[in-house]
Amino acid sequence: MLSLDTTALEKVIRQAYDQGVNDARLKYELPPLLTRKQFMELTEISATKCNELFNRPDFPVIREFGHPRVPTKQLFEWIGENTQNRQHFANKKFLGAI
Repeated sequence: MLSLDTTALEKVIRQAYDQGVNDARLKYELPPLLTRKQFMELTEISATKCNELFNRPDFPVIREFGHPRVPTKQLFEWIGENTQNRQHFANKKFLGAI
């Protein structure tokens, strides 16, 4: 008959879970500044569309590092401010959940 130490098993499961969460964070967490390539991959846009956005005066892009970088936090704020039907969703109280 098999004897299980549930405390030890719970500890092993917890460690595996914590390691999986940490691995996922490293793999899927966005950096504070996106490169042009990372931005294009994230948004699934072409180089032409990327150039259009990077040249908009209201788009959050930094050119001080030699190559353009997009601040991730400001990108998501910009997306929120420029999303069509934003006011419609705000009126429906959906915006707070987004």
